[in-house]
Amino acid sequence: MNLSRRSLMAAATISFAGSLGALFAGAAPGAGAGARSNGARGTAASTRGYGPLVADPAGLLDLPAGFTYRVLSRTGDPLRSGEGTVPGNFDGMAAFDAGRGRVRLVRNHENRTTAALRVPPVEGLTYDPYALGGCTLLDLDPAGRVTAERVALAGTAVNCAGGRTPWNTWLSCEETEDRAGTAGYTRDHGYVFEVDPADPHRSGAVPLTAMGRFAHEAVAVDPHRGVVYETEDAFTEPFGLFYRFLPARPLGGLGSLRAGGELEALRVPGLANLAVVDEPGAEFPVEWVPVPDPSASGTPIRLQDFGPGGITHAQKLEGCYWGDGGVHFVSSYSRTREGSPADHHGQVWFYDPLRARLRLDVVFGPAADVRLPGDSPDNICLAPDGGLMVCEDGGGAQYVFGVTPGGEVYPMARNAADIGKPGAPEWGEFAGVTFSPDARTMYVNAYTPGTTFAVTGPWQ
Repeated sequence: MNLSRRSLMAAATISFAGSLGALFAGAAPGAGAGARSNGARGTAASTRGYGPLVADPAGLLDLPAGFTYRVLSRTGDPLRSGEGTVPGNFDGMAAFDAGRGRVRLVRNHENRTTAALRVPPVEGLTYDPYALGGCTLLDLDPAGRVTAERVALAGTAVNCAGGRTPWNTWLSCEETEDRAGTAGYTRDHGYVFEVDPADPHRSGAVPLTAMGRFAHEAVAVDPHRGVVYETEDAFTEPFGLFYRFLPARPLGGLGSLRAGGELEALRVPGLANLAVVDEPGAEFPVEWVPVPDPSASGTPIRLQDFGPGGITHAQKLEGCYWGDGGVHFVSSYSRTREGSPADHHGQVWFYDPLRARLRLDVVFGPAADVRLPGDSPDNICLAPDGGLMVCEDGGGAQYVFGVTPGGEVYPMARNAADIGKPGAPEWGEFAGVTFSPDARTMYVNAYTPGTTFAVTGPWQ
């Protein structure tokens, strides 16, 4: 998803950040969270967007008037391929053009060893038969109906997010560092795997080992130079790093990342942790330091010796996407009580590879009125109006929020489960928000109980 810095900055202004705490706590908009974007100060969220949410009589998904949804897939249902049952824990997702008005969805399953419904092992697509995660594919006809659903990758662990490549494949990321012999695994985990949506057997289940073994969250590929940027989601000390992978065969198409390359980590001289920066617009020169042991054979990468200058860490590095000639990446939050040197409720950074400069674009919080500081934006994508769609990952009622190009936040979707009613399901986070190639349909996952929705309506 190419997202320009202009649209990002407009969408992530103070009015979005200022309402973050109250909205993500399920309260009425209006509370300020002390966020800044390039020094601007703004107002509380408005009711703009597509209007108030309308209660869903079916009790699944509340949407604005004029919008409808279709349930495409649910965990526990039979896979149309006959390979078994639809796995659980729906996470990152991307939509690909399958030609003639058809769409193909690639969906991650963030299954740990405790998952109730694993990704069924399929010959030629399974990395470790004792790992329960992976990816599934959904084929949709021009009318949006599911025509096929099948396994695309199996035997991987904790498949969280990832990213698409310029050659239209999906890079699925394992958010774990578990080794063979841990939790029953027979192979090391913590890798990136390439998935070919058109034919998964062409990509198979091959770990891209040169890209490092760590708790991967997301990736973004420079479409001009082929450099792959990677975030590490480490929420406890030592916190994660921001990486770049220099492929030996840049932009070489399917399978080219298996040819290896060099893995490097970001160092901002004199800055041990990004959390201490709190002034939007602040810029820093950066260095890229070779990773001593990308396979983390003896020591996790973030604990390795990067020399006298050390390395730069950050808590909860998650979203990562390319736009405006550089890469945007997100630190979802930082907490001193968990060992971080400063508190915030989210940072958005931009790295300019031509200038070798890192800039803080947006910082959220902290503020006393944020009652649920763990509730923070996670998956994010560009909306048809040039703003953003943001998935909530927190407690209580869960939302997909839209953000206008002018920086105003509005509710786009809400799980309709009555969490106060005995026996009602408690929906997990929203994840994997993405749009069809023609921008007429929004696809989004409810993490648990796993449900994939297609939302149509008067998109602007």
